[in-house]
Amino acid sequence: MTYSAIITDIEGTTTRISFVTEVLFPYARLHLAAFVRQHQQQPAVLAELTAVREQLQQPEADIEQCISALLFWLDADQKITPLKSLQGMIWQEGYQQGHFTGHLYPDAVAQLQTWQQRGIPLYIYSSGSVTAQQLLFKYSDAGDLTPLLSGYFDTRIGGKRDLASYQAILKQLQLPPAQVLFLSDVVAELDAARQAGMATVQLIREQQAASDHPVAENFYQIEV
Repeated sequence: MTYSAIITDIEGTTTRISFVTEVLFPYARLHLAAFVRQHQQQPAVLAELTAVREQLQQPEADIEQCISALLFWLDADQKITPLKSLQGMIWQEGYQQGHFTGHLYPDAVAQLQTWQQRGIPLYIYSSGSVTAQQLLFKYSDAGDLTPLLSGYFDTRIGGKRDLASYQAILKQLQLPPAQVLFLSDVVAELDAARQAGMATVQLIREQQAASDHPVAENFYQIEV
């Protein structure tokens, strides 16, 4: 099958799960309170704090209440958009200051390059914000890989386990569902993509249980 677009997840698919859980999340938690206090009047941060107050249904919540909510959501690994956006801003500082680089599996790098050279548009769909996605690929172990990518989707288009999210992506791409391949390690995400008519492949990087989706242990095993 020749696909007109390939969409890939990040965590557990292009990127080691431990990079997110052991590097990015702890860095964001360590710096979140100070970052929000320091930058709370900047328009981008202020907009996310407004979204936090809306999420809490507390329009008068002060900055410390917002920080407490953000830390609670972070510790609970909640996929809440303003948290993800603020995490992306914090990680930007970390990447730019050289505190870490974005982990990508070498096979993912090689195949993304091959597919892009073959003229297949490549997209990212992750629960991390678009900013966070762009940063990981811009400051990756393999250098700036953002030229490989045609676009990014995050929770603003919807939850990754929701059929409507994949339908919305297809509407944006203006492609027949069967011509779009979605890659992820999470079965519930693959199920939703398949419901939307997309082709799917499950990446089994770290002893995940196989499902009824086609499976691959690395990007080299994905037939495109």
